Amino acid sequence: MNQTSVLVDTDAQANVATATALGDALAARDYFADPPTALSLWLALRLGRPLLLEGPAGVGKTELAHASARVLGREVIRLQCYEGLDEARALYEWDYGKQLLSVQLSRSGEARPSGERGPTHGSVPDVASFFDRRFLLARPLLRALESEAPVVLLLDEVDRADPEFEAFLLEFLADLAVTIPEIGTVRARHVPLVLLTTNATREMTEALRRRCFHAFLDHPPPEREIRILERRVPGIDRALAEKLVAFVGGLRKLDLRKAPATSETIDWARALFVLGARELDPEIVKDTLGLLLKHQSDKEDVTPKVAGLLTSRSAEGAAQ
Repeated sequence: MNQTSVLVDTDAQANVATATALGDALAARDYFADPPTALSLWLALRLGRPLLLEGPAGVGKTELAHASARVLGREVIRLQCYEGLDEARALYEWDYGKQLLSVQLSRSGEARPSGERGPTHGSVPDVASFFDRRFLLARPLLRALESEAPVVLLLDEVDRADPEFEAFLLEFLADLAVTIPEIGTVRARHVPLVLLTTNATREMTEALRRRCFHAFLDHPPPEREIRILERRVPGIDRALAEKLVAFVGGLRKLDLRKAPATSETIDWARALFVLGARELDPEIVKDTLGLLLKHQSDKEDVTPKVAGLLTSRSAEGAAQ
């Protein structure tokens, strides 16, 4: 089945008829996507293609999946990828306990539920009867294919999975179908919106990239990050939000092990709001650096530079 010819479901298409409408709908649900990201997402939805979201950790890749689900009124089915992930955890596995119980019941002569298939009392169980659909435990990929309604399927941090698992995904991404040897090919009842995220801990293969649309999410520009803070931290003073964003922007220009992402900026802003801070005092900044910087070496490097960063950021703001 070639999914490039399949369009989004009618209800969702009516709600987000254009990429601009989708971007506005996301913003109404507290997610501020830039126009290229909104367009990539809209095209993936419209054409039934997976979308690979690439970028630093904490810039909103996972949240985009949840925001999209809120806009479309869909369930999110999430598969958190990790080293060692295999088909049994991602697609399906057989319920061996239930299979064994079925054999024991057939041998003991216990009555089976009405309509249930399986070996009769005293018979030798047929091997095929062990691999009936009723013994199959659906994992995220199979659940997304068999869902009675369209879903958002989030394959989160796919770069953390082994290359072998990435190879397994190719059939799924190309055809939105999987083959279960004992049952056959299972195709999607409804085309899911498939979003894959990667923090670039390893390079994705060209085969996977060919099967996906692509969007790169980076740290937002200052004005958009200020809008995010005002929405996520209700009541924050605009001037303070501007100073927070300017300071974090200065940190991102330093050679750090991990630059603070938007999620850290939001956490820091919430903390300062709770503390009742009206200004970015150097001492309170130093005391709360752990909310922005997650490595001790980064904190040790930044601490003596705090006053200078605050001064330079203030000077830049005044100049603007």
